[in-house]
Amino acid sequence: MTAPPLEDLLRELAPQVLGAVARHFGHFDVAEDATQEALIAAAAQWPARGVPDNPKAWLIRVASRKLTDMLRSDEARARREAAFEPPPPGADSGSDDSLVLLMMCCHPSLTPAAQIALTLRAVGGLSTKQIARGFLTGEDTMTRRLTRAKQAIRDSGVPFALPAADDRAARLAAVRHVLYLIFTEGYAAARADLAAEAIRLTRMLQASLPDDPETVGLLALMLLTDARRAARISASTGEPVPLAAQDRSLWHAAFVAEGTELVTAALRAGQPGPYQLQAAIAALHDEAATPEGTDWPQITALYELLRQAEPDNPVIAMNHAVAVAMNSGPQVGLALLDELQSDARVSDDYRYLAARAHLLDMADASDQACAAYAAAARRAPTIAQQRYLNRLCHNTRSAPRR
Repeated sequence: MTAPPLEDLLRELAPQVLGAVARHFGHFDVAEDATQEALIAAAAQWPARGVPDNPKAWLIRVASRKLTDMLRSDEARARREAAFEPPPPGADSGSDDSLVLLMMCCHPSLTPAAQIALTLRAVGGLSTKQIARGFLTGEDTMTRRLTRAKQAIRDSGVPFALPAADDRAARLAAVRHVLYLIFTEGYAAARADLAAEAIRLTRMLQASLPDDPETVGLLALMLLTDARRAARISASTGEPVPLAAQDRSLWHAAFVAEGTELVTAALRAGQPGPYQLQAAIAALHDEAATPEGTDWPQITALYELLRQAEPDNPVIAMNHAVAVAMNSGPQVGLALLDELQSDARVSDDYRYLAARAHLLDMADASDQACAAYAAAARRAPTIAQQRYLNRLCHNTRSAPRR
């Protein structure tokens, strides 16, 4: 078997090394700095000297030495450091360390933005510059955000260990939410690297918790959604391509198959949660050979379960309305969308206005549809989306009456 490229190997080992060092020494923030120093040393030395027989143990040993030097340089920490000895060269980090890192990075004392940044840095192995670029902010700003996050963890006194049983479910839910946010940010912004990192981290989480159906459902949802990546943007215009118009031969067949298998297995546990239900909906879309073959009655039923699970989620309510329209006619769907007009979270959102325009077009209300498309275009975040929605307005107005 061919060895993985050095960058991939270091990225894979980074959270394991950080977990081992942080668990042993009890200083997350300093352990993170020491681990980065060890990774830099490996990147400089291994290409010339070769990869050690046990690269993980090498990194743990070097990181431990560097952390010891850091602690010794701080007189206030000298006495605490004296109680620890660097782990032996063959020390193993333990199978739960990456999971502990994820849960620590998603500590409730941190803001969602800090949780995301720290997860990508400590567990994902991304540089501060890469994270800043992914979230369209400056490197200095991201450095300050990461510093504050590590300071908050240090001040909280949280030990490097899995949370107590009564807190573990809530913390796991936070971890899933952060991974989902990373994925949606990457997918919405057409940042394939960010979405791929979310999938990689979720695979790691699922490997630690193979019997947790919602974690399996989250991985399935990511795969089934990312499977459409190559078809969702027009290569000629750069405009978004709606699901019904996508070239399905461009979809990632392996992701569709894996995602469908995962969500099917998760649902057998009989504990359907929001991620499992969203994945099941995505699977029904992805499995349809043509848009006309989409199982809208089943999708509608799944959205109704999803609304019960998350009754205060207006985006789910909006998608449910569209599914109802596809199943029972545009007027029924429009009535459901009307119920959301008083919800400021979505009533002025371009996606809500575009959905309303689509259903008005289905109902042959072309002038109203065009006005809604134009309103959506004015609120769309990118020029490509604005151009696409304005074109739909023009096409709707110029199309012959049905």
